[in-house]
Amino acid sequence: MSYEMIAIFMFATMMVMLFTGQRVFGAIGGVAAVAALFLWGDGGSAIPFSSAMKLMKWYPLLTLPMFIFMGYVLSESKIADDLYKMFHVWMGPVSGGLAIGTIGLMVLVSAMNGLSVAGMAIGATIALPELLRRGYDKRMVTGVIQAGSSLGILVPPSVVLVLYAMIARQPVGQLWLAGVVPGLMMATLFILYIYIRCKMNPALGPTLSEEERNVSRGEKIRLLGAGLLPLIIFAAMMVPFVNGWTSLVESSAIGAMTAFMAAVLKGRMTREVFENSIRQTLGISCMFMWIILAALGFGAVFDGLGAVNAIKGLFTEQLGLDPWMILILMQLSFILMGTFLDDTAMLVIVAPLYVPLVHTLGFDLIWYGVLYTITTQIAYMTPPFGYNLFLMRAMAPPEITLQDIYGSILPFVMIMVSALILIMTFPQIALWLPEYVYGK
Repeated sequence: MSYEMIAIFMFATMMVMLFTGQRVFGAIGGVAAVAALFLWGDGGSAIPFSSAMKLMKWYPLLTLPMFIFMGYVLSESKIADDLYKMFHVWMGPVSGGLAIGTIGLMVLVSAMNGLSVAGMAIGATIALPELLRRGYDKRMVTGVIQAGSSLGILVPPSVVLVLYAMIARQPVGQLWLAGVVPGLMMATLFILYIYIRCKMNPALGPTLSEEERNVSRGEKIRLLGAGLLPLIIFAAMMVPFVNGWTSLVESSAIGAMTAFMAAVLKGRMTREVFENSIRQTLGISCMFMWIILAALGFGAVFDGLGAVNAIKGLFTEQLGLDPWMILILMQLSFILMGTFLDDTAMLVIVAPLYVPLVHTLGFDLIWYGVLYTITTQIAYMTPPFGYNLFLMRAMAPPEITLQDIYGSILPFVMIMVSALILIMTFPQIALWLPEYVYGK
């Protein structure tokens, strides 16, 4: 059997295992380990072992539990709830203001946690009931929460970009900075869409009643201070890193410690909050480490087979496709896979194939990391089986049907596609900030 056929057989076997419901790390790592033993005999056992050693020695991986812990502390201690109270008071008088505030909430939650699911959970449990109770259009607000949660894997500290950095062997700091401008650009486009639509049809997003708006200036200032606390924590972590005063790992430790001290000073760091935060941090961190280990092993076997060069030859020489057409086909494949896989699974399945191919085609891997994150989030929101669609169905009240959820995401998907096209056309949208900071 040729090496190309072996690579195809490995990929097909892995997909079959995933379709049968096997765990992602088991399907990917198991196929890699078995293939290595068949190809190279006893020597193949060195591949999973060397992958584990590479994982253990990767110093930036220490950021992963730090950022996850920071996010769970802020969530479990209800400090994230203060954000929504702040937006409720300050944005309520504006038409569609609470929906706009929800996007702001999602941006800050993303900056706290770095996981899309966390943003979805907080938005669906805190914001959605309040928006519905105040007469907001149910289709629009479900779209707002799904779109806002999509910023979770783009705005730093993105956990998925840490995973991408490990697999693509790119600096985490540069990837995070590359996600800042595109993430804020998409949030701004979402806000403009909500504002314009509610201005044209005020019934979609009514303002707060006169009674609810009657809040004293002192209460407003108090809520502003409480709501800005997560932003202060984020600044305390990122400013030293951006200015080169601390390393990435040191900044993550500052963020985790600052969040912990904020919860203690506000009297919310109970034994239950601490235990839940630690347990969930351990669970998520171990899950990501198993997935990274499996992806490294699979990538090592793929590299040994020369599969990347074979597929590049198929696309460029036999099919005659130019690099941009190949890149677009890659993005479309993400949207297809997003109907049944989450962003982490998509990355570890195709990274051994796509990342080296993108590099050999002459594209920037930092820029491609941003394209990947946006495309997978579009896939999350695309029917019939988008991951976020079913998360929303599980968390939404009974009056919101699956048809409402499907109908809510179309305008936001169009905005995200427009943002993706802009970043593909003008790569400096993503690359300007990392080039400026690291150049300085």
